[in-house]
Amino acid sequence: MKGLVPKFLSALVPEKIYYKILRNSGTQALRHFRIQALCFLIIILPPTVTSAQKVSLGIDVLQKNNFSILAGKQVGLITNHTGVNSKLESTLDLFKHADNFKLAAVFSPEHGLKGLVASGQSFESYTDTLTGIKYFALYGKTTKPTKEMLQGIDVLVYDIQDIGVRSYTYISTLGLAMEAAAENKIQFIVLDRPNPLGGLRIEGNVVEDDFRSFVGSYAIPYVYGLTCGELANLINTKPAIGNKVKCNLKVVKMEGWKRKMLFKDTGLIWVPTSPNVPYMETPSYLVATGVLGELVVFGIGITYTLPFQTFAAEWIDADTLAVKMNELNLPGVLFRPISYKVLYGDWKDKILRGVQIHITDFEKVDLLEMQFYFIQVHYQLYPDTNPFTLATTNRMKMFDLVMGTDKVRLKFSKRFLVDDIKKYLHKDIDWFRKLSKRYYLYN
Repeated sequence: MKGLVPKFLSALVPEKIYYKILRNSGTQALRHFRIQALCFLIIILPPTVTSAQKVSLGIDVLQKNNFSILAGKQVGLITNHTGVNSKLESTLDLFKHADNFKLAAVFSPEHGLKGLVASGQSFESYTDTLTGIKYFALYGKTTKPTKEMLQGIDVLVYDIQDIGVRSYTYISTLGLAMEAAAENKIQFIVLDRPNPLGGLRIEGNVVEDDFRSFVGSYAIPYVYGLTCGELANLINTKPAIGNKVKCNLKVVKMEGWKRKMLFKDTGLIWVPTSPNVPYMETPSYLVATGVLGELVVFGIGITYTLPFQTFAAEWIDADTLAVKMNELNLPGVLFRPISYKVLYGDWKDKILRGVQIHITDFEKVDLLEMQFYFIQVHYQLYPDTNPFTLATTNRMKMFDLVMGTDKVRLKFSKRFLVDDIKKYLHKDIDWFRKLSKRYYLYN
């Protein structure tokens, strides 16, 4: 009978109950014992064992406090489809139905309010004739709220889920809106959200001054390891890194978030942040392939069902590439040969061959360098096919803007060896880690 009782249960169940069951070998007694043991486990084990750790978002905290900091004010909301609470209730709807303040205007970043607009495409502003609420586009011709847009507004509230990557333009919208708030003497509130890459990972060089753009607004690494609230504090107080004017900033902190958490650890539901970032894992793959994707020479999966998860082209031998990539023994990642038919875009209906990326250990993998290792191997296999000469001038410029410099491309393209750019890619990491710790809101 003792062999039927798991050892860990016998260690946890009171001694009298355990020996009583040993003296009674009936199956009914065993069933009763299991029920008692299960109940005992539920009572004594800590919550981390019996349920996933939960995080309350900034909007959850604001809602719990009955929006008290907004009471009596005319509010402008900067949001999109990702602005939801932990129950997936839209921040926009919550603000519309609140009875202690008035929602006067809504501002939306790239991809629009509903996240339907493709990357790089602009969209129009409009006024809801039923409610009188004005909806403004902060992408395209106008990226920063104007004085006219802010007329009569007392406070701007920002609630958008980003992905922790410098080139993702939501954080550029954040900074420009903060500037507008400062210039118009309007309070700015950030409802904080998790960084899906966690609060510890930092990768890449900072943006050089001559390469500041909407895909690289701040002198921060490509992966910066801060929440949007922490980043807002940084760019608000460090003019050399972020904004030249300081706004009246308040961050509504999350509850329960820890720096070591990836999005999967939060207990929250992932809402696709843009058309090509459908899953909580996608930001990691975007870092690994997104810069290379700017050249529009290789398929990285965004015109297929695996966004940012492939290195592929018509001329590549998939099996050979997979072998060579795996021979690098890069930590935390494996490569599988793949061939796929492009569903839309420039290569529609063409067959691309290459590798699918499989991240096996997030803590060990170096994401940003992965695409340069691919180009290194590709050059060894196809030395007459230079991706930088195949790319158009505009795509090459975009590659440099996303990298925040042209030095990486120029250094790398001499010999196509990752070792030639490692020092540059890593030069700012220790400095930024030390600096950013001053702005941590969470342990």
